[in-house]
Amino acid sequence: MNTLLKSPATRKNRLVQRATDFDLPDNLKRLGLYPYFRVIESDQDTEVMIDGKPVLMFGSNSYLGLTNHPEVKWAANEAVRLYGTGCAGSRFLNGTLDIHLDLEEQLAEFVGKEAALVFSTGFQVNIGVIPALLNRHDCLILDELDHASIIEGSRLSFSKTLKFKHNDMASLEKILQSHDDDRIKLIVVDGIFSMDGDIANLPEIAKLAEQYGANIMVDDAHALGVIGQGGRGTASHFGLTGKTDLIMGTFSKSLASIGGFIAADKSVINFLKHHARSLMFSASISPPAAASARAALNIIKREPERIERLWDNTHYALQNLKQMGFDLGHSCTPIIPIYVRDDLKTFQLAIRLLNEGVFVNPVCSPGVPSDSSLIRFSLMATHTFEQIDRALSKIYSISRKLEII
Repeated sequence: MNTLLKSPATRKNRLVQRATDFDLPDNLKRLGLYPYFRVIESDQDTEVMIDGKPVLMFGSNSYLGLTNHPEVKWAANEAVRLYGTGCAGSRFLNGTLDIHLDLEEQLAEFVGKEAALVFSTGFQVNIGVIPALLNRHDCLILDELDHASIIEGSRLSFSKTLKFKHNDMASLEKILQSHDDDRIKLIVVDGIFSMDGDIANLPEIAKLAEQYGANIMVDDAHALGVIGQGGRGTASHFGLTGKTDLIMGTFSKSLASIGGFIAADKSVINFLKHHARSLMFSASISPPAAASARAALNIIKREPERIERLWDNTHYALQNLKQMGFDLGHSCTPIIPIYVRDDLKTFQLAIRLLNEGVFVNPVCSPGVPSDSSLIRFSLMATHTFEQIDRALSKIYSISRKLEII
């Protein structure tokens, strides 16, 4: 039947049909292999409760183990007592509190920039900052493995978007050579890549940016509190804070909260205050979220030994996994990808590990190509070697049974 002759009710049902046709989750559930939306019944610690049973947590982004720190929880409770549970408006209008301003000052000082601006999530930073800074005459240049929030930011921008091969400087230079003009060129990269666990080649990016007149923005969601002097991130790690124009970070990893920020020169931050739509037209970060992030930041500055313990655990796990014969790609950080390179076996490994009391995150297609599917094994400063040994023993045993190694 001609589409034009179909009834309005029939055409309206296409939306429901599209959703109904998406049967992958139901198929995985029937096979007992659905690994998402697992319900945790406790705090985010090295051991969590799932279905009333203790499970070792190796899928968390709480790299420094601060989400249940007494000082962080006290700060959140005190903020609720003083300010209530929310701000009832955007930062632009009635939602700016004094604790927001204090947190911004501390974050700017911490990462070595003149000013900072706090958003209600890290995702909102990237979908607000990128479109605000660039217009249709400008050029946005991304690493092909940049985080989804950066990709969404590029889709909201009217600028021309180009991607270079992951950490491939020849690929980046080819793009810069072909756009060597007076337009604004912004290179945006993850500091630590959230799935592969490797670090952006910022020294070479900075050289190319200077040669071709480009600006640099680094997403330090997974680098803050992990690398750099005292956990100050990727630019600090390479001694390139002055060469990095914008530094972005989130509170949902090392800072034990929810939210995000962008740090840059005062003029850039002032511009973003009046142009970033995800800041201007979104509710402000809640008082307890701001207060807990500020408390976590103070602990990071006061207790650098937490980062040392995180790296002790990282080196220990990397060494043992390599000795067991696992393919870990180029990871050199607390994010360790264990490549399975088969979607079905990746799901099987994740579910069997959960049944054996180990929580890890499976990453499969369409998120990555099927031949790049992996288990994301994440370390925390508060893990013990004994916990790591228990987890690795089970990973090794089940992987052997599944003929992954």
